[in-house]
Amino acid sequence: MTGMSHNMTINTRRRHRHGFTLIELLVGLLILGVLSNVALPAYITEVIAARQGSANANCRVLASTVQQHALQHGSYDTVLADYAVDMGGALPTNPCTGTTTGFTITDSGTQCAVVASTGTNCGTWTPITFTLGYSGE
Repeated sequence: MTGMSHNMTINTRRRHRHGFTLIELLVGLLILGVLSNVALPAYITEVIAARQGSANANCRVLASTVQQHALQHGSYDTVLADYAVDMGGALPTNPCTGTTTGFTITDSGTQCAVVASTGTNCGTWTPITFTLGYSGE
């Protein structure tokens, strides 16, 4: 009986091999391929949508500062650097362009429009235009 248990131990050791078979590796690669084909486009879409939302939010902050500046100085006519001073020295970054100058501010003295530049990091989209001031009517 003792000899039998010794033979079973040797046979058991021979059956347990380390590593993966080719089929197991191929199945694993197939699963990774399917997941990446499904998940990667969704991830990229979400990143672009987040950048667009952030650009509009940063534009809203800049528009609030433009409005505050106009109330303090009585006019919308100014330069971007003046708004940076009102914001504590730092303009928000537009994630679509990657710069702090990625915003368009058009003013006519009594009215102003602030809009984020579209840039190449955000695909095709229509940013929100913030119109400030009085139309004179």
